[in-house]
Amino acid sequence: MVEDIVVTLELRPLGVKCNIQCQYCYQNPQRDAGNVLHLYDLEKMKATALELGGSFTLFGGEPLLLPEKDLEDIWAWGYARNGRNGIQTNGVLINDAHVQLFHRYKVHVGISVDGPGELNDARWVGTLAGTRAATAKTHAAIERLCREGIPPSLIVTLHRGNATADKLPALHDWFRYVEGLGVSSVRIHILEVENPFIRQKYALTTAENVAAFKSFLALEQELTRLDFDLFTDMRQLLRGDDHAATCVWNACDPYTTRAVQGIEGNGQRTNCGRTNKDGIDFVKADEESFERYLALYHTPQVYNGCQGCRFFLMCKGQCPGTAVAHDWRNRTEHCDVWMALYAHLEAEMVAAGETPLSLHPSRVAVEQAVLAAWTQNQYLSVAAAMEQITRGGETAVSPTTTTHGDHTDHGDSYHRDVHGDHLDHAHPYRTA
Repeated sequence: MVEDIVVTLELRPLGVKCNIQCQYCYQNPQRDAGNVLHLYDLEKMKATALELGGSFTLFGGEPLLLPEKDLEDIWAWGYARNGRNGIQTNGVLINDAHVQLFHRYKVHVGISVDGPGELNDARWVGTLAGTRAATAKTHAAIERLCREGIPPSLIVTLHRGNATADKLPALHDWFRYVEGLGVSSVRIHILEVENPFIRQKYALTTAENVAAFKSFLALEQELTRLDFDLFTDMRQLLRGDDHAATCVWNACDPYTTRAVQGIEGNGQRTNCGRTNKDGIDFVKADEESFERYLALYHTPQVYNGCQGCRFFLMCKGQCPGTAVAHDWRNRTEHCDVWMALYAHLEAEMVAAGETPLSLHPSRVAVEQAVLAAWTQNQYLSVAAAMEQITRGGETAVSPTTTTHGDHTDHGDSYHRDVHGDHLDHAHPYRTA
């Protein structure tokens, strides 16, 4: 039976049209190809949203480019149906009227920003002075929303402008500051690279990404209110609980992106924009499938697969939008970063007396249950697979309660793949 999964409806009245020009934006291939909408039909969008069901988020590009009367129209409709609304914005255009609408129609605001001052310079507005002025407007909006009792969530993308070793102290101070304002949720993104120029100018190395993430892990011990939800996801996945996990960990088919249902200005259904690599926003396929994940599980890592990785159930090759060489059939190009972070969190759990699913003796049985569902084009959560195995009389899987006991040498767990073959100790996650 196909399980339900948390679905996000993204209403994109103006497609990828935006008021600023983030240099690294994953939507730039569409803009470069001229695939930017300028017309929309709210009634057609509502009809598609009604068909799909559920609450929605206004998305872009920049959705606040819509006239205020149309914003009120769509939010009044959404509030009447769902009791809430959402928007993802760069925050530059937020004004008094928008804030009133946020209050009136219970709009949760997500703001994409990479830090204060120079840390946000990659979100370009034509000139350095214009960029800094736009950044100041975004930060003023964050402060105002917090004062108004509707603190936004934040999305922060890591790059050379805000997360190298010399920039991290300022980013940490800013996280402390926004926590003090009332911000409680921050989603950290690795830069999604669209071309060689962006990679050379903005992309962090693997070591720099890992160092940045570990610095945030250390910082979260100090913070009392602000949550880096990425780490919450990863810890829960290591416990076998994927019911609330973000879409990037959930075996996304790039031709259906079930967790993200896009609705364009003409009412057409489309996929998550992160999977668009050729400037084309493909129409959704009628059925999802799991070829990518079946192939990744069996393909050796040297050929960009995931064979033998003990973190496969948690990661599943991660988002196809970040696949090696922009080929969704490959695992994510950030594999080494995620492996290092999962290993770090895994070690934390072991030290605390927990056995994560990655080291549990029933892990392979859980993998096989999930793979069996995929071969039938069905989504089976890891949590449901664990329950299924327990009911079927297999070894009970309880990663949150099973401990290592007195064992201190984890060499076999860390350096063998699922078939018992030795791994390369110089890189303990790759087959030798």
